[in-house]
Parts: sequence; structure tokens; C-alpha cells
Amino acid sequence: MLKKVRIDKWLWSVRIFKSRSMATDACKSGKIKVGENNIKPSYLLQRGETISVKKNGFDLSFKVIDLLDKRVSAILAQPCYEDLTPPEELNKYKDWFVGKGRPEMREKGTGRPTKRDRRDIDKFKDYE
Repeated sequence: MLKKVRIDKWLWSVRIFKSRSMATDACKSGKIKVGENNIKPSYLLQRGETISVKKNGFDLSFKVIDLLDKRVSAILAQPCYEDLTPPEELNKYKDWFVGKGRPEMREKGTGRPTKRDRRDIDKFKDYE
């Protein structure tokens, strides 16, 4: 049984991030906190700690119940953490979007966005 595991590895293994490199980048950019402290990807996580994650404009909170070092299915990952995120934070997008204007459109004939355009759009919308 594991006593400690790297936080970037745990965030990836319980499917909070799609890849370990995304979890590592989030730690490096200060989007992951344990308590009130920004942490490095090499931080050794223990059971019972509370993690704050800023992802896609949402402020998520999780309590570590069990440690994993390998990626598992979503069903097996669910009992390894407790979601402490308040419901109003989860409904923030839904509340913001209701009654808003039409969806985003590109001018006709410009084609699909390039990879560079996509990165610029994501950076503008703060989806990192």
C-alpha cells in the first residue's frame, strides 16, 4: 500500500487531468494548491490532504482518500477522492450561459482554425 505519491501522478491517475504532462503543467503554473500553498509537481501527496484545482475556469476541491500511482478506470478512481466542490461552482457555467447570445461563429470562407489559432482562442478563454 502506498504511503506517498507524486501529486501530478495522482491527478492523472484519478482522471482529473487527461495526461500527466497536463497535470505537471498545472502544478508549475500555480493552478494546484494543497491547503493555501502552491506546490511543485514532485510534491508527495498523502491521504487526507485537501487539493484545490483551477481547471477550465472552475475552482475544484478534492479530498484525497486513497493513493494511486497508475491510471485506472473512472469507476475505480471514484472512491479514491471525495469531491468537495460546492454545487454553485459546478453550476457556474450553466448560470452564466443561460440567456446569453448566440454561439460563436467564424466568417464564411475562413476555414477551420489553425493549431496556432486554437491555442490563441484557448488562451483568450483561459482554458489552459
